[in-house]
Amino acid sequence: MALADLIPDGGASVDFGASSRKQALQAMSETAALATGLNARTIFEAVLQRERLGSTGVGQGVAIPHARLPGIDQVIGFFMRLRAPVDFESIDGQPADLIFLLLAPEDAGAEHLKALARVSRMLRREDVRQRLRAAPDAEAVYAVLAGEPATDAA
Repeated sequence: MALADLIPDGGASVDFGASSRKQALQAMSETAALATGLNARTIFEAVLQRERLGSTGVGQGVAIPHARLPGIDQVIGFFMRLRAPVDFESIDGQPADLIFLLLAPEDAGAEHLKALARVSRMLRREDVRQRLRAAPDAEAVYAVLAGEPATDAA
């Protein structure tokens, strides 16, 4: 299953102008609220609570914030490419510009972990990160996440 299968219509955005990790997470929570019907504040607080346990900045300009929430019936993801990287307290000290928010049902143990591992594996690849950064629009980002070859993302 491709990462794009986790992302609903409108779940990928490019060149968002966030000035902080908090602002990026708030914007992603609002997008997630529209897709899930949950309250944006509830999503934001759950994601922020997880961030307090340890940063989800995994390095190489990538962050994978995630949370389990009641009211979600399946794992769902949202992707955002920032116009300029923000500090995510990543393990390599580099700011993040590629953010993949992953939300899962409260009781989704293995399913949540499998999706998290899949996102991590894909975004660990240099070629994928380059293609995501070069993608001209959200549709092209979606194609990269779906595992389709880049067309003219130069």
